[in-house]
Amino acid sequence: MVDFVSQAVLKRDLFSETHKGHLASAPDVAAIRRVVTAAPAWTRPVAWALARREIAALAAVSGIEGTPRLFGVDRDGLVRAWTEGAPLHLARPSDRQWYADAFRLLRALRRAGITHNDLAKPQNWLMTPDGRAAVIDFQLASRHRRRGRFFRLLAYEDFRHLLKQMRAFAPELMTPTARRILARRSLPSRIWMATGKKVYNAATRGLLRWSDGEGTHDRLDREGPAIRQALASVAGVRDVALTAYPLPRKGVGIYAFVEAAEGVSREALEGAQDRLGEARADLVQAVPALPRAADGAPRLDILDLVAMNQIPALNALVGGDGALAATVTPIVAGRLNFSDRRIARHETRSAQ
Repeated sequence: MVDFVSQAVLKRDLFSETHKGHLASAPDVAAIRRVVTAAPAWTRPVAWALARREIAALAAVSGIEGTPRLFGVDRDGLVRAWTEGAPLHLARPSDRQWYADAFRLLRALRRAGITHNDLAKPQNWLMTPDGRAAVIDFQLASRHRRRGRFFRLLAYEDFRHLLKQMRAFAPELMTPTARRILARRSLPSRIWMATGKKVYNAATRGLLRWSDGEGTHDRLDREGPAIRQALASVAGVRDVALTAYPLPRKGVGIYAFVEAAEGVSREALEGAQDRLGEARADLVQAVPALPRAADGAPRLDILDLVAMNQIPALNALVGGDGALAATVTPIVAGRLNFSDRRIARHETRSAQ
């Protein structure tokens, strides 16, 4: 058993449970534990396959600045270092230096024979507090003992995905050559988009019952006023804030944060929605206080991240604001969604 002390559950899905905490022998060393044995029995073979990929990749990149350190492996999973930093969709780097450091990091991974294979996701890139580039989540990474054509193709896709981040967050830095590279997908990528991506979507949205957070529709606009009015009618409720989170399969759910006096039960809040029919919040969480902006309005950028279980991004947003952290901590502790699927349209609001 690795000497890990859990402080919070960050994520729970069909392949593992992810905890943040610290090493028991070093309380000042923040760490992440991936508990593979927490996965259901029917997904555990796949969960261990992903974990073994991550373990092999982390061992191979040991010592490379900007990659997590592997602390240990046991029968339940693995423990790695926590990487401090803001995900790209919050940091939105526009400085040429960050991208230069990110290219440096990709070259170091390539020298180690590692391709990450999941760098299209901005949350897998971080800007550290000192402005450097870092990458996390090596579950899909590949370790290549021979650097043949397949390795070069996957490394090329990692490079293209970094250019995609540059185009999204610093388009003024894109050169004509970078734009040509970005437009030129490798053959495996084209085959994947035409065939494998469709199978992937069918499996994840059907069999595994989660989506990529698309299809937000207009539920908040259409159903929100009635939901807010019903919840506000419960005695002891002071305010209601609504946001969205991805539902299993394709679609969006409504997450209601209800600022209420102590003693207001979840059953009372759920019961207030009974007369609404299908127009109801999918998750209702009573909270002691809502985080608020200077004008008194609820901080929807923070609540978006809680609803979508984007806890690392939330930590970067709250930062060192002690008063804000005191309000947000009990909300995070009582959150009702432990899947970290995202809704892309909220990223801009969260970054502001």
